[in-house]
Amino acid sequence: MNSTYTDLVHQTFEFPQEGFDVQDNYLEFNGVDIKALIDKYGTPFKLTYLPKIGMQINKAKKMFQDAIKKNRYDGNYYYCYCTKSSHFSFIMEETLKHGIHIETSFAYDIDIVTKLYERKKINKDTFVICNGYKTKPYTKAISRLINSGFRNVIPVLDNKEELEDYKKFIRTKDKVKLGLRIAAEEEPTFDFYTSRLGIRSRDVLEFYVDKLKGNEKFELKMLHFFMNKGIKDDIYYWSQFNRVVNLYCQLKKICPELDSINVGGGFPIKHSLGFDYDYNYIVNEIVANIKSICKKNKVPVPDIYTEFGSFTVGESGAVIYSVVGEKMQNDRENWYMIDSSFITTLPDTWGIGEKFLMLPINKWDQEYQEVHLGGLTCDGYDFYTSEEHINAVFLPKLAGEEPLYIGFFHTGAYQDQLSGYGGIKHCLIPSPKHVIIGYDKNGQLKDWLYAKEQTAQSMLKILGY
Repeated sequence: MNSTYTDLVHQTFEFPQEGFDVQDNYLEFNGVDIKALIDKYGTPFKLTYLPKIGMQINKAKKMFQDAIKKNRYDGNYYYCYCTKSSHFSFIMEETLKHGIHIETSFAYDIDIVTKLYERKKINKDTFVICNGYKTKPYTKAISRLINSGFRNVIPVLDNKEELEDYKKFIRTKDKVKLGLRIAAEEEPTFDFYTSRLGIRSRDVLEFYVDKLKGNEKFELKMLHFFMNKGIKDDIYYWSQFNRVVNLYCQLKKICPELDSINVGGGFPIKHSLGFDYDYNYIVNEIVANIKSICKKNKVPVPDIYTEFGSFTVGESGAVIYSVVGEKMQNDRENWYMIDSSFITTLPDTWGIGEKFLMLPINKWDQEYQEVHLGGLTCDGYDFYTSEEHINAVFLPKLAGEEPLYIGFFHTGAYQDQLSGYGGIKHCLIPSPKHVIIGYDKNGQLKDWLYAKEQTAQSMLKILGY
């Protein structure tokens, strides 16, 4: 009978896969020996594999370049990274090595842009797409950036009143580029029908004619389209997408300076070994549909911008745990307890029921069993009991002296921001160590400790003790 964990994986998926292989019953992640890192640093720890970021960026760039060439599309493609996915300097600087641009969400993002400029990681021609509902500090920060000589800052208007702030605060003599975010119609199954962000599509033409047409200070350059579920190959997504492109064509006929569409909402990433998403097909459809609609309307095609966050950094991240105990709570619910908390290290598993790609690091030659994974907090929801492809979790049995180590992979987007990196955690479970792997100046891969495990003293200081 084939009953080892290796047998289970090979019977269920095509394996090995890109980024995952097993050598001598130990898992490797992008060729990295995870067990060696466990021996060096101990668990739990977070891992960032920086080279994956460049791989993702260049993958997307090539797909769009190929689609543009295939469709004889007379427009350019611009890759933007949305900072909210991960603001760390080592992430931002790694993305910028690959010739990308920046999308911001809040006033403090502009301080990061300034720091990156001071470090000579960007220049004043870098595109800075400013999204989100903007408070006064945010519009003032954007205006300061424009006043300081940044030539490609594009505030994307989220409402009609936002324009008034830029009239007050911007002093530059050059025309200021603006974008308009279209309030997308979400799926009928969503919690609301129309996004809270953006301007209603029915108001866009009137707003342009009343406020921007012939304006000596501002010019409309971009329409921004975003759906919460991301870029999804279904009838509803394409109908909304085509609706926005048709609106672009209407505007273009009266607004010659309009020349860009921002396809907000990102690509999904692999959260299961059974992941199946045809990126090349989707990219080709985006380019082909824009060209077809523009041709019907007899207007030039726009430049295409994307804002990829999870796609950029998600697959670079992992969290590694040890199983520190086993508990049989009734006849069939067997619990493996980890040495951390899902709520504090992977908050999306708790907040929105997100599933990540989970695999054991060792014991691939052991028999497997169905288990539930439990975290250390006293919260009843600190658990992980199903995977994306199946309503269960299977892991090797805890045989032998070596503990079972497990990894959650492709966790590099949003988890640190949502958990409050280094702050107060539920039940005071500390933030784990953070290990980074990247290339040194000699082109050799090396690992280093970015942050130690959070201490009791650091928490007590925050709490006023």
